[in-house]
Amino acid sequence: MKKNIVKAIAMGLLSTMLLAGCGAQSTTGSSTAKGEKTKIEYWHCNAETQGGKTVEQLVKDFNAQSKNVEVVARYNPDMYKGLMQNLQAEVATGKSPAVVQIGWAFLDYFSNNFKYVEPQAVIDAHFPADKTFLKDNFLSNVLGLAKNSKGSQVGIPYSLSTPVLYINKDLLRKAGLDENGPKTWEELILFSNTIKEKTGKYGFYMQEPADNWAQQALMESNGARMMTGGKASFASEEGIQAYEAYANMVTKTKSALHISWGEGVQSFIDGNVGMLYTTIAQRANVQKGASFDVAAINSPAWQGKPKRLPAGGCFLAITAQTEAEQKAAWEFEKYLYSVESMAAWTKGTGYVPPRKDVAEAENGLKSFLVENKMMAAATTQMDGVVSWTSFPGDAGLQAEQLLLDARDRILNGSISARDGLTQTQEKINGLLK
Repeated sequence: MKKNIVKAIAMGLLSTMLLAGCGAQSTTGSSTAKGEKTKIEYWHCNAETQGGKTVEQLVKDFNAQSKNVEVVARYNPDMYKGLMQNLQAEVATGKSPAVVQIGWAFLDYFSNNFKYVEPQAVIDAHFPADKTFLKDNFLSNVLGLAKNSKGSQVGIPYSLSTPVLYINKDLLRKAGLDENGPKTWEELILFSNTIKEKTGKYGFYMQEPADNWAQQALMESNGARMMTGGKASFASEEGIQAYEAYANMVTKTKSALHISWGEGVQSFIDGNVGMLYTTIAQRANVQKGASFDVAAINSPAWQGKPKRLPAGGCFLAITAQTEAEQKAAWEFEKYLYSVESMAAWTKGTGYVPPRKDVAEAENGLKSFLVENKMMAAATTQMDGVVSWTSFPGDAGLQAEQLLLDARDRILNGSISARDGLTQTQEKINGLLK
């Protein structure tokens, strides 16, 4: 199914391109007296360097034109895992935001543990003029990304991304390397070590937020699989070898960094790291901040093996519980999914838009995609996209945390990649019983 999803995305988006605070108090549900606006909360995990400013602008613009609804944006740190944890705490108090971003890795976990309403149900109940909105504006396979294992349309795809490699071409030239960057992970390791030897600066940084997204790409592209037959299976020889090669750059040759995501991205922008492996959603931040000759290129492959790149990003789910809040939630979502808003979201981040007509629209991304070469790094590798692994049942948050703990221990040098991955796989499978 995911192959079809990828092909559909590529056909729908790429052909025309030729190339693509969590607050302490919840204000949701403050439905007010006649003539006043219904106030709802929109929970997101977009830091200022990854679309946060665009979120604030979109919310501001929506509020200015809406006669019925006022949206309050709440930022959640620690990405989608952090949002899930905060949502648990909020729901436990009997409150709930109206619209939330849900990362692909938590699709089943969210739908199994939280109350939500399918977007079409809200439309059918209150907005007859929008009855075919989803069908008219989204490819069916793209909509399928936000369906859970039971076939429920949990939400609507909002952000699509893949990991790309940002390169400091000036630093590569200084180290005597090909300024176009490495094509394989084997070459990347050589490039990283050479940059360290020749310039004294770090060669590589792989993103380390509160998720395992980039590491999944690393391991699965070498032939490993995060899950097989409903069980964790990443501690295969292929997975161990890939992780070991990555860890060796950090712990042995010391040509790669093991620091927080924000620090790692900033170190690249400051010119102290030659190559940065992170989401295309950092494109705007990198372009704005880098003062050197910077480029974004396709994710490396392991020699002779096909790339497997987990689909990053999120979908939007309606968690509003009252009729008034649900109506307000859809009005806001419809605004976010307009051609103009989707275009603003891509320009402010780098995410590939899920709506099928944004790429070719004059009021969308037509001219932007022609001019912005960095976007091609993501849009030309969509044929390698696979699902971001979603651990089944109630184990999602615990499994993700175990993977993060293993990453820290391996990159700190306190445990080998083999032992770290093997022990973590056993613990996760214990949770899945």
